[in-house]
Amino acid sequence: MTWLAAVLIVSVFVSVLRGGKLSNIPDIYARAWWLLFVGFGMQIVANEVSSSRLAISLLLVSYVVLLIVVWMNRSEAGMWIAGIGLLMNFVVITLNNGMPVLEEAIALAGGAQDVVFGAKHVKLDLSSRLPFLADVIPLPGSVISLGDVFLAVGLGVFIEDQLKQPLRLFRHRVQGVPGSAAER
Repeated sequence: MTWLAAVLIVSVFVSVLRGGKLSNIPDIYARAWWLLFVGFGMQIVANEVSSSRLAISLLLVSYVVLLIVVWMNRSEAGMWIAGIGLLMNFVVITLNNGMPVLEEAIALAGGAQDVVFGAKHVKLDLSSRLPFLADVIPLPGSVISLGDVFLAVGLGVFIEDQLKQPLRLFRHRVQGVPGSAAER
């Protein structure tokens, strides 16, 4: 999950370099955004649960919740890309009863702290289904999947679009035309 925080920070930085405004951060808008806390909270709880069955159930339901948020915001820039990434992860976790992780990638990542084999992560082996969607991409301290890459790109596009929005005259995305109140 630390890679996700890094994606958000880098996205803001790149957006500002490309003309985005930090003053737009409070105006970032997504429908049902609070469900993000529910979905990611369920993933955190899934890491702490000792029952494999309960952990996988929590993990899969969390992806459904996150996919609902993406669907509700599908008209926003980058959301369909993020949705594809979430769907990739959902499918591979469903087919393998956990996210398959390549052990060699863990070693290359320097012993990824966020990967603990058990309820949420399983070892990638010859019986794993859709191994190209597994966690096989090593990053410093983490191993990510192709779905995570799509999710990161989608979130980056979304953040850049939100920070490049013109100054809003009213909150909650109600657009106004300057001087329109004087016309009658």
